[in-house]
Amino acid sequence: MYNKILVAIDLSNDSQKVIDTAVRMAGDASKLHLVHVVEPVAAAYSMDIYAVNISELQQEAINFAEQRLEKIGNDIGVMSGNAHTLLGAPAPEVRNLASEIGADAIVMGSHGHSGWKILLGSTAIKVLHGATCDVLTVH
Repeated sequence: MYNKILVAIDLSNDSQKVIDTAVRMAGDASKLHLVHVVEPVAAAYSMDIYAVNISELQQEAINFAEQRLEKIGNDIGVMSGNAHTLLGAPAPEVRNLASEIGADAIVMGSHGHSGWKILLGSTAIKVLHGATCDVLTVH
């Protein structure tokens, strides 16, 4: 039914449920694209920006996410180049990537952790409003 599925994961322990659902939907991992959006560190923390090197901390977060996403992709057979680590606000970044790759569906958790903040479904709602393809949320 779907030819290209964007799987938005937050890298929490609940991500496996989202991945398993997407794999079942796709039937073939070649149809999957994985995405994790790293929120800007300055947006995630209200801190004295002079106390730490923000750009260094941001790059560490991006590197960690890239490594985790690559491992997840390799474990389920996602094609090389179909794992995307982005920096920004999760909802618009997920919607933009879905449009860019021509996704017919987005699969994501209905709540969980994104960056260092707990989001109780607000990201899923924001992705849904403005998405140009089907959106499936996994509880």
